[in-house]
Amino acid sequence: MINSNAYKQYQYNSIMSASPERLMIMLFEGAIKFVKLARKNIAEDDIASANYNISRAQDIIAELECSLDMSYDLSENLMEIYGFLYGQLVDANIKKDVDTLDIVESMLSELKDTWGEACLKLKKNA
Repeated sequence: MINSNAYKQYQYNSIMSASPERLMIMLFEGAIKFVKLARKNIAEDDIASANYNISRAQDIIAELECSLDMSYDLSENLMEIYGFLYGQLVDANIKKDVDTLDIVESMLSELKDTWGEACLKLKKNA
């Protein structure tokens, strides 16, 4: 069994030493994880846990939105996408709708993959 304090320290160090690009991917991965957990919670009729996990995904989307540098044209498009995702999460939380969570998860996965590809291209061109 892993010592929980050692694991928490490892997680903390992983976050603190990650590049900004890796942190973005970690945020997307976290949001996807919470959406998947919420879907499972809804299937198990665990409404309190579903609410908690959807709220965690919303927090991550809000953080992504706040971190945008609005001096780039792309940021306005991302702001709209993040706003849409946040609204979908609110709707899914109210209705406990797994179909809406599926849409959000799919979009988050595409954004994560796109971000990962962009990071690879930047590294190759550097």
